[in-house]
Amino acid sequence: MNDDLVIGNKHFKSRFILGSGKFSLEMTDKVIRNGGVEIATLAVRRVNKGGQQNVLDYMPKNVTLLPNTSGARTAEEALTIARLARELGCGDMIKIEIVRDSRYLLPDNAETVKAIELLVDDGFTALPYMMPDLTMAKHMADAGAAAIMPLAAPIGSNRGLLTKDFIKMMVEEIDLPIIVDAGIGRPSQACEAMELGCAAVMANTAIATASDVPEMATAFRMAIEAGRKAYLAGPGRVLKDRGEASSPLTGFLGE
Repeated sequence: MNDDLVIGNKHFKSRFILGSGKFSLEMTDKVIRNGGVEIATLAVRRVNKGGQQNVLDYMPKNVTLLPNTSGARTAEEALTIARLARELGCGDMIKIEIVRDSRYLLPDNAETVKAIELLVDDGFTALPYMMPDLTMAKHMADAGAAAIMPLAAPIGSNRGLLTKDFIKMMVEEIDLPIIVDAGIGRPSQACEAMELGCAAVMANTAIATASDVPEMATAFRMAIEAGRKAYLAGPGRVLKDRGEASSPLTGFLGE
């Protein structure tokens, strides 16, 4: 069965998106390969054309780049950063990050809707990072977003699926890929997100802060694949008020 992840006009086999911001450049390639990653984010400020340390030099050539607009506080600033990324050769797929809150680093949903409109008009495939809010997600879809990327918990916190119920609403109501972004701390949490029906999971801090970084990338890949398979298979029913024997209790003693 063809089960590609489709974002805009691009098709991907992997549903594990790597946030590369916290890795050393030398570790980036190994993590991508261990994770089977086909999409990797990068901050535009790490793209140093002609410099000694350029993140693009460490990205495998088959990986689709997803530059983010980290540092933007307005829609106009996000558009400027996206255009710079395109000029640097990072492509037209952009993760919109607009953050004004300096303590919790929570995205500004209203300004993000404005940014989607600006970027789509300029030819970008826009993937907005957002606070999980069904109404705002619908506005973002109407503005032309190619996917919706709600946070699971505050970015970098590794606290897991704190917004699970709200993400589930989006999966059920939004006809776009729902990609869980930020806060996932364990492979088991990534698996749970995929079991909800999310299209993909993005992880960064959970892998970068592991004792064995490449091995944790492998664990995330396997967990995301397992969660997707479980979702497609359809989970078994839940009995809340009784138990049920897993083997027949009658009919075999007399045989």
